[in-house]
Amino acid sequence: MDYSNKDWLDKVSHTAQVGGIETSVLDNGLGRGSRIAWINTGAGLRFKVLLDRAMDIADAAYNQYNLSWISRLGVTPPQPLSDRGVDWLRTFGGGLLVTCGLTHVGGPEEDEFGRRGLHDQISNTPAEIIQVKQPDLISGDREMFITGIIKQGHPLGTNIEMKRTIRCTLGEPTLHIVDEIINVGNIDTPHMILYHFNFGWPLIDEATALLWEGAWTAREQGEANKIFKVGESFKRCQAPRNDHKGSGEEAAFIDIAADAQHMSHCAIYNEKLGLALRLSFDKRQLPWLTNWQHWGKGEYVTGLEPGTNPPVGQQKLRERKELIMLKPHEKRTYELTIHLSDTAAGIEEIINKN
Repeated sequence: MDYSNKDWLDKVSHTAQVGGIETSVLDNGLGRGSRIAWINTGAGLRFKVLLDRAMDIADAAYNQYNLSWISRLGVTPPQPLSDRGVDWLRTFGGGLLVTCGLTHVGGPEEDEFGRRGLHDQISNTPAEIIQVKQPDLISGDREMFITGIIKQGHPLGTNIEMKRTIRCTLGEPTLHIVDEIINVGNIDTPHMILYHFNFGWPLIDEATALLWEGAWTAREQGEANKIFKVGESFKRCQAPRNDHKGSGEEAAFIDIAADAQHMSHCAIYNEKLGLALRLSFDKRQLPWLTNWQHWGKGEYVTGLEPGTNPPVGQQKLRERKELIMLKPHEKRTYELTIHLSDTAAGIEEIINKN
């Protein structure tokens, strides 16, 4: 819809007729009591923000098509102490975005610096919402956003905060995420972050194209590596696989390519639906992309996951001297954009960026 034409203003009584942000609380199931925010761009893109889960994103749809993979758990309440072993999986509801970090991304590990569980604590931490801005139809201000503060750490140890803003523009099928990470403590703190975007059916289906460029390494080696091999068509989504039932999964670590403006792009194109999705980010901020593929029956999902590092954990990065250490009050900013199109011209533009 063209919202620049003001003729329609005489026909609208409330912003909710065309888009905006609505907050509420779930009252049933595992997620009972969890705060959420529905964001409607007024251009076909609508998604649910989990305010009690680091402002991650669960359900997401474009027009009639679902975009995200949602695990059988669905939304679960935050469990901040699920930071040992693989307890994180007990809270993994999937959804369009699950944030991993902020000090460790990867499997469980223990060394002289401490014990760390799978993917750390941030996704199990509620946000303090500090601002909600709705579009102003009369003035023509189409911007809407929600901002919150998420705190991770403890007294006598590391303290790190994330200020997250999710921003949209009325009439555009695009969402922007801006995260400001700051060490608010008085000692140096390790820092890793991974944006675990999870895409599901019907966007993800047999022959859906995964578009990314860059040098890559298979996470699994030897017989465990069944997909990410030279000559294999791992950039096309597969049919459900028996060897991916249960814990079966594979991933590739990608040193993703960037354009002259340092922007990296990856995309998903479902030709059958006539739908394309592009994920863009600054390679100087997020130099790595992980492509996770889990084609289990009833657990059919692929992830495109930008990160500061491959998800190999603090210990390995220390050994390589690649672990980011934030000094007190040091800040890092990460910006990501998802854009969708179902028009021939828009799809061609997305494909040509990859």
